[in-house]
Amino acid sequence: MPPVSGALSLTTGATDQPRRRFGWIERAGVRQRSVAVAMVVVMAALAAGGGLLIVLLQQNFRNTALSAASARAAEVALLGQTQGLAEAARTIQEESRSGQFVQIITADGRVVAASNKLVADRPMSRQLPKVGQVQQVFLDIDTLGRSGDWIVVARGVELGGAAHVVQVALPVETQQQTVQTVAWFLLGATPILIALAALAVWILVGRALRPVERIRATVSTIDAQRLAQRIVIPPSQDEIAALAATMNVMLDRLEAADLALRSFISDANHELRSPLAAMTTAVEIAVDADEATRTELLETMSRELVRMRALVEDLMTLVQADAQRLVTDWTDVDLDDLLNLEVRRLRSTSRREVVARFSPVRVRGDVRRLAQVLRNVIDNAERYAATTVRLSLAVENGEAVLRVDNDGPQIPLADRNRVFERFVRLEGSRSRDAGGTGLGLAISREILNAHDGAIDVVDEPNGWCRFEIRLPAVVVAVLPAGRHE
Repeated sequence: MPPVSGALSLTTGATDQPRRRFGWIERAGVRQRSVAVAMVVVMAALAAGGGLLIVLLQQNFRNTALSAASARAAEVALLGQTQGLAEAARTIQEESRSGQFVQIITADGRVVAASNKLVADRPMSRQLPKVGQVQQVFLDIDTLGRSGDWIVVARGVELGGAAHVVQVALPVETQQQTVQTVAWFLLGATPILIALAALAVWILVGRALRPVERIRATVSTIDAQRLAQRIVIPPSQDEIAALAATMNVMLDRLEAADLALRSFISDANHELRSPLAAMTTAVEIAVDADEATRTELLETMSRELVRMRALVEDLMTLVQADAQRLVTDWTDVDLDDLLNLEVRRLRSTSRREVVARFSPVRVRGDVRRLAQVLRNVIDNAERYAATTVRLSLAVENGEAVLRVDNDGPQIPLADRNRVFERFVRLEGSRSRDAGGTGLGLAISREILNAHDGAIDVVDEPNGWCRFEIRLPAVVVAVLPAGRHE
């Protein structure tokens, strides 16, 4: 058992180690992360740039020294070829340059001329190229008055009919010291540059985040009593301005939803209070009433209960619509069959004339909800019709179009959209209620929206009141002359 416990302990520690290692990154804010990233980037840039600068500088110094030594060797070789070995020996002694050593060596390695006594005894380098060849080498020579690295260029040349070698040595210690100085300067300046970059990023990110802090402070003060408050959009056209604009749009939606909810609760409370008050009064009267009165009061209570049940069902339908759970059972629906059932029902229960003309049309949707739409719209037309209700169903441009007309009063243009709002009562002759809940048209629009359809009040050529329903048709079969019912 102890070994197992130890194994479990090691496993748990290994699992938690990455979390402890990177926990500070997860806890750090935008400002700290930005500074950390800036420091890493600046450090990497300085390391890469500084290293490249050192390499290029050192290479440039070496190339410069090599070019100077090669040019001097070529100059001495040309002098010896044109004016002889003796003149070349005298010239390199008289024109000796500081820090530069020149030798003229025979093919067997004997020094015959030198610019300084320090190099008069033996060759500076073992390189003895043939005539016409040039060789160079970097050597650490300690016998030339200073220690350090030297570049030696050897050039093979023919002087007086014999092969000779001209060797030129130049020190590279000064160049190396310069490179070292630059390297130390970069190394010393790196922490300062990193600190300055971190400070600059800290300040800039802090200033950039000030609008975010203002947005946060403003949003933190908004509650149900301050939904009208809005965020000031900063003048910059960047992501923070877009965030503020998006927050304002969200607040607009929240305010609209809150107003709709308050209005809905108020209207529902008003609509429910009426049947409850009627039933309460009926109960109070029925306590001391005779049998005939009680029977009449029971009928009144029954009607009010039916009305209340219909209202509650409509309210639940709207709640499902708001939660986007209104349509759950999708299938192919023969819209003409549903319309035919409604026509037969209306003719058996209404004293208005019902005229119907429709063609077979199939749509995709919830058959129960679509039947609810047809009943709501047709009952609304029958309620306000003077004598006649007229229905037509056809296919236009791939859409099932149902028109429900009645010869009652028209809906004013200003109210054609309001009529689909919840608990709306229009003024005038259309304000009378024949037992409806005031939610039928609102529910119909919600159901049709869930089916990618629409319902609108449109003009009718004869001046009637017309509701037009449009739904996507998936299967269409049109009879030559249509179908009359």
